Amino acid sequence: MTAPTFANPPETLGPASNGNVPAALEQEVRRIYARSPLYGRRFPLHAEPLQWSCYQEIPALSKKEIVERGHQAFFEDYAVIERGLASKRFEYESTGGTTQSPMTVIMEEGWWNAQTERAYRASPILRQFVGRPYRKCVLAPVGCSSNLCPYEDHPFPHRYFDGVVYLNLSSDPFAFPETEWDRIVVELQATQPEVLEGEPVYLSLLARAAKKRGVKVPSLKAVILTYGKASAQHGARIAEVFPAAQVDLYGSTEAGYLFVGEAFKDNSQVIDANAFIELVPWPSTGSGQGASTGSGEGALKDVFQIFVTTRDREAMPLLRYHTGDIVQRFPTGFRLLGRESGLYFRPDGSLVSPTDVDAALPTDFACWHYSLVQTGENRWDFHYVADHNADHRAVESALAAMLGAGVRVNAFRRKFIAPAASGKFALLKPLARA
Repeated sequence: MTAPTFANPPETLGPASNGNVPAALEQEVRRIYARSPLYGRRFPLHAEPLQWSCYQEIPALSKKEIVERGHQAFFEDYAVIERGLASKRFEYESTGGTTQSPMTVIMEEGWWNAQTERAYRASPILRQFVGRPYRKCVLAPVGCSSNLCPYEDHPFPHRYFDGVVYLNLSSDPFAFPETEWDRIVVELQATQPEVLEGEPVYLSLLARAAKKRGVKVPSLKAVILTYGKASAQHGARIAEVFPAAQVDLYGSTEAGYLFVGEAFKDNSQVIDANAFIELVPWPSTGSGQGASTGSGEGALKDVFQIFVTTRDREAMPLLRYHTGDIVQRFPTGFRLLGRESGLYFRPDGSLVSPTDVDAALPTDFACWHYSLVQTGENRWDFHYVADHNADHRAVESALAAMLGAGVRVNAFRRKFIAPAASGKFALLKPLARA
């Protein structure tokens, strides 16, 4: 059987012969089997050298399966974990994503910080902050329930932890009253951070609030776009007020950080020390239901689902974890296209992602946020938040031409666009397909 493709550099996997899985990957697979009884119950593994044919029979793990089985399924004796949580040897996190029920994630003490440091080391922009104290402000969806994200209703500076200030106390930045933006902007000024991190929509609206108040933050050296898919519109609005290098940092609560690169440069690279990332060809049918066979037959060129196998993780290690996100490979690196459910396929099978929406918008168009929503087979609504009305006819015709023949688009300027229950936003919302 043909070996699957990985985003990791070849030297990480190492050589393989006679159809065998490279030693580094096989060792990690067997460590995961030894640590979590879940995998042996799903698919028993023989003692002979692991071959690709057997490796690819290991069923992909989904978020839905983790939720249905429960996080307890990863552990032989969950009482050990309960005692570990009480003694702080283990930490927990709850994550709901955008489409799934809440999921509890257990991690060994220090794992999150360690994999974050490895992510920073993998970035030419962020590695300057490794190994020294620096100040960071975070503006993100408030979906946490552990000590990893201590968003508490405490006055500043009691939300200041190890050089990090968590600015927002609630989700949905469109619902923040002006007094809340006053507080956030004052805390940003008081902190004088070198790094500003956040969900792109939140950071865009923070830029609007800072601009309105005439505030600048000259200490900033990097802006990290994470938690959700960024639009070029977000990036431009943020850069106008916070002119610092922008980093696209992709990952998830359950898997950790997986890719890092310069924002909007299509040069993201796998964070090699954190995970093995298998690239599974994305089927061109546009069904979005389940994983492809990996054969590449009928697949879109250089567009992949990603299956993640975490490295050196003790609690809840992930093996061939199907994240539900899609990447596209370029000569310079990777582009994170977004969620499988947030991609649209034209009738001819060609793909539309938020990047295509950005490219189609007129050059003089500017907004703080947008959402392109399919309402019928050939009908779409374009909602945008901006200080002034755009030329709706130009926007509508440009987006309709991008979406395909026979499509009609209606543009609407809004005061706000509501997020999902998780606090995350979708730039592109096609109709759900059966």
